Amino acid sequence: TGTGPWPGGLGTAALEIQHEGCDPLAQTQRSKLQHRRARINQQINKEMRMRTGAENLFRATTNNKVKETVALELSFVNSNLQLLKEELEELNSSMDVYQTDSEAVNVPMIPLGLKETKEVDVTVAIKDFICEHYGEDSFLYDKEIKELMELRQAMRTPSRNQAGLELLMEYYNQLYYLDQRFFSAQKNLGVHFHWYDSLTGVPSCQRALAFEKGSVLFNIGALYTQIGARQDRSATAGIDRAIDAFQRAAGAFNYLKENFSNAPSLDMSSPSLCMLVRLMLAQVQECVFERITLTTQDTHFTSQLRLAQEAARVSDVYLLVQQTMAQPLMKDYVPFSWVSMVQVKSEHFRALSHYYAAVALCDHMCKYKIYLHEEEEEAEKAFLQCHASVPAGPQLSQVLRDPEKRRKLGKAHLRRAVIRHEEAMRVHSLCKILRKMDILQDVLSVTHKRSLDKYSELDREDDFDEIAEAPEIQCEYIVPPNFSTVKVTDIFQRLGPLSVFCARARWGPMRVICLNKREGGLGLTLRGDSPVLVAGVVPGGWAEEAGLREGDYIVAVDGKDCKWAKHGEVVHMLKSCSDREVEISVVTLHSHDTQRRAVMLSLCSDKENTRHRLLSGAKGQSSASLLNWNRKKKREGSTITKRLGSAFSLSFGSIRDTEAMY
Repeated sequence: TGTGPWPGGLGTAALEIQHEGCDPLAQTQRSKLQHRRARINQQINKEMRMRTGAENLFRATTNNKVKETVALELSFVNSNLQLLKEELEELNSSMDVYQTDSEAVNVPMIPLGLKETKEVDVTVAIKDFICEHYGEDSFLYDKEIKELMELRQAMRTPSRNQAGLELLMEYYNQLYYLDQRFFSAQKNLGVHFHWYDSLTGVPSCQRALAFEKGSVLFNIGALYTQIGARQDRSATAGIDRAIDAFQRAAGAFNYLKENFSNAPSLDMSSPSLCMLVRLMLAQVQECVFERITLTTQDTHFTSQLRLAQEAARVSDVYLLVQQTMAQPLMKDYVPFSWVSMVQVKSEHFRALSHYYAAVALCDHMCKYKIYLHEEEEEAEKAFLQCHASVPAGPQLSQVLRDPEKRRKLGKAHLRRAVIRHEEAMRVHSLCKILRKMDILQDVLSVTHKRSLDKYSELDREDDFDEIAEAPEIQCEYIVPPNFSTVKVTDIFQRLGPLSVFCARARWGPMRVICLNKREGGLGLTLRGDSPVLVAGVVPGGWAEEAGLREGDYIVAVDGKDCKWAKHGEVVHMLKSCSDREVEISVVTLHSHDTQRRAVMLSLCSDKENTRHRLLSGAKGQSSASLLNWNRKKKREGSTITKRLGSAFSLSFGSIRDTEAMY
């Protein structure tokens, strides 16, 4: 949502923007799920308030009878909370809702539900701030406030596609402007942001805008997981889209982990985000394996070994996810169905690695005899790299040349494959939610039968030798969020350039100066653009007599707003009023050293334009400046400001060659 460069006089036509999320009344499977989740979140919130009240009463009272009654009430409340959390866990485990509608048989992916949030009305708080801080009539900004409220309402129910992602990113970028305009270190707006934990539904509330930013960023990652899970992975194009979505989900969660500390909810804590990043990377690796399986047309020895190694790699990354989920803080937090699914996949892909190793050994016995010497060396090297340890027995070259030894080693791999398949099916049978997923049952059954059939094919009646133990098969992707791809315009841009008219700046009330041009000019020196600065006044001149001071910013000429006006436009307004009195509205930044401030403003003249280009979608630019809301970084930034003294290191446009006296 952008309209290009900002003109000097801004109208309201650009503000007629419609922001729409999903229809909250549409009875789709996903909307029904979100409705049930929102209802349970509200019930959990109510029960927790009751529990807090009961606990306070229990601690405060000295009456034993009252204590007994309250203790009984607490037991009922805790039981209700446990039932609600179990119901919510089952909802959050409804992975099938987000899966693709394709008839292709693929292992389901694990998506993440969005964080729910309550409605927040910032109208009164923003209006009060505009009146008190900016000294303007707040009713003039009713449209801007309405647009902000509509944008927040729409982002609560984003559609599960690129438009939904852009809606979340647009709101996130607007939060940067909102932070600069209305959130200062000296004064808090008093607005509370309520968000619910995506897995447990436990509510959290903070006044810090960083919490709002972090929650929106979390939902961006969660929406990417849903988009990745719904892709049709029966073709390479769908697999590539799924890979991209899971990579971007991992990037969003990883960015949140690195830039947000002291999370108020468990889903945004460092251990949880670390688990989510690893889970997304594991699903990326699974998609990579599926793509290799689809694109590997030949049945060459080394091709089958590569499939074995890729399957082993998938198993390894899921094993790492499983270990992360078993950490103390995560053990009782992650849904049981997620833990079961991860364990099933780890066993399933380990079984596939042994199966493909057996196929490479047993289906290419006759072909190996006609290999050239160089091909033999390549096959031996690939065979050695495929195993985590050297198989017991004869040398690899002898194994590869002897069909019987190859058959026995292949059979050993198949035995391990069957054991792993059976373990995957056992874990699957223990989870009620996974048992409902027919497609997962089909995948496990088909691959298990395939390994059994292959084992029976290699088994012989006179095969009395003990089967050797086959060694294990041996074996990241993150795309950080790029918010500059979504063009945005500061909703409250009519307040003036953000470099000057922001929450951290302090200035005196607006003054109206009446000037009459006489011989010798107005007696003032102007510098810069948007807004134009009074760089100096001539002692004894008309400007000084009228009350104009060095360091004043011109915000209006004869009632016409010129906060965004260029130097030449302001000069033209002043010259066009040469035959009559002209009224100039000015504001003055509070500072002990106005001249020093003006010099510092000159040194950083291009920052405003740079930030505008970033938020307007300039490609190739880093988005770091948009996302610098970590509390630790804010503290570091504050020390820099103190070293600069009371002068504001703020830019107001290009001012190098625009100083002149009038």
